[in-house]
Amino acid sequence: MKPNQSKRSNLTRFAWLSVGVAILTIGLKTAAYFLTGSVGLLSDALESIVNLVGAGMALAMLTIAAHPPDKNHAYGHSKAEYFSSGIEGTLILIASISIAYTAIERILNPRPLEQIGIGLLVSTGASLANLAVSLILQRAGRNYNSISLTSNGKHLMTDVITSGGVLIGVGATAFSGWQILDSIVAILVAINILWTGFGIIRNSVSGLMDSALPSVDLEKIDNALATYTKEGIQVHALRTRQSASMKFISMHILVPGDWSVEKGHKLITQIETDITSVIPDSIVFTHLEPINTPLDHEKSVLTEFD
Repeated sequence: MKPNQSKRSNLTRFAWLSVGVAILTIGLKTAAYFLTGSVGLLSDALESIVNLVGAGMALAMLTIAAHPPDKNHAYGHSKAEYFSSGIEGTLILIASISIAYTAIERILNPRPLEQIGIGLLVSTGASLANLAVSLILQRAGRNYNSISLTSNGKHLMTDVITSGGVLIGVGATAFSGWQILDSIVAILVAINILWTGFGIIRNSVSGLMDSALPSVDLEKIDNALATYTKEGIQVHALRTRQSASMKFISMHILVPGDWSVEKGHKLITQIETDITSVIPDSIVFTHLEPINTPLDHEKSVLTEFD
């Protein structure tokens, strides 16, 4: 059964929101840097540029992922989302290296901070905008099972957290007069961004490797099948995989050999309906077999996994 894909064509509105807030925060954080000369605030501005590129990639890949299946892509285009999250993770790694380099250079060549009060105010406004959009994107990512929106939302939340660290660093520098504190915080920001980048890339690679569905989904499948197995129907060769927003589930349904084709077809149609009702955005493949052909069962079990 094919899931309802029409709703996914509307996900680009969230990506446009991310693009808009990225442009806004780039302007605000760059202004804060020029006002204060803080390398910590500069690191924040650089990460916002990565946010913009990531949001642009998310927009492009969500547009592709929303395309319906065609002759050359019979299972749809949902895997396009992994390109978005993978590229965003790579850009985050590059940004972290740039931030660390700039911070080390400032340690070697210190410069006093200026107009700290207004600079912190501007940066705080940018962080609040990122916080609001991050919460919206992460919620949409969970609701629509979109790795692009989830990754973008988590990246923005990391930006909020690191911005808080930068603000603390700038404030500590202003209070203590130790210029090196600003650069130290910037290096810590770079390390935090580096970790986030690795995490996003790891999730993208896992998705491209067609990982099995999480245990919570497998439990839902077992519960949906329990009604039938109690009545003597057997199920084996159950296999699952996650492909971005899509979930693929396949299994063999074993029924008495004297059943008619019509009766067997009616059963598997009901099983598919039950599973897709508890696992949204899923495609279920069922293979009907007579229960009294053990040799065929042994062949199919050879590729089963515990």
